Amino acid sequence: MTKLSVNINKVATLRNARGGDIPNVVQVAKDVQKFGGQGITVHPRPDERHITYQDIFDLRPVVTTEFNIEGNPIKKFIDLVLKAKPEQVTLVPDAEDAITSNAGWDTRKHQDFLKEVIAEFKRNNIRTSIFVDPDPKMLESAVRTGTDRIELYTEAFAREYEKGNKAGVKSYADCAKLANEFGLGINAGHDLSLENIRYFKENVPGLLEVSIGHALIAESLYLGLENVIQQYLKLLKD
Repeated sequence: MTKLSVNINKVATLRNARGGDIPNVVQVAKDVQKFGGQGITVHPRPDERHITYQDIFDLRPVVTTEFNIEGNPIKKFIDLVLKAKPEQVTLVPDAEDAITSNAGWDTRKHQDFLKEVIAEFKRNNIRTSIFVDPDPKMLESAVRTGTDRIELYTEAFAREYEKGNKAGVKSYADCAKLANEFGLGINAGHDLSLENIRYFKENVPGLLEVSIGHALIAESLYLGLENVIQQYLKLLKD
């Protein structure tokens, strides 16, 4: 079964919009796990506009499944990850002013930098993943960084699927096959939803984990968090 990691950034966004501590991200993380979620993902930005650095340390003791911290490996982020020691760190090349992640790494251009950062995390027994576009050339360079996994950036798939173009999954399937040959684990995320997740999973071989936040939280407003998590788990079964 492909694991479901729930990104709770949007919960923090709602909290921060009003100030105070409602909704409480720690309680939501507990509930996600109680309802069957197999991981908690957070993506702190340098301006802490949703998940804050303090949230990371508040969440660390209560995440009993898998804690996945995403972000651009600037020094502040690296120090945070080394202190929090999550099960997984996902490296994302987002600009400081990006609303959301919008591209994968150029693993050829940044290969030496990624190799150095990944080595530091692996010395601390933290599994590493690199956010990449479905481009075979990027996978070839990703292998040389020493990363354990890649996370396929799925916005393009979701956009094409919404248009009715199911062939949009082909580049992801091809990259997944190549990643399997290289011995890289495969994660995926961005704009995956109840509508498209099953088709993506069925066509991407060796998919280990998906990280879903925006769609899952939005769907939960109508259907309820527990119900939505159970629906995702059903759709992700082999």
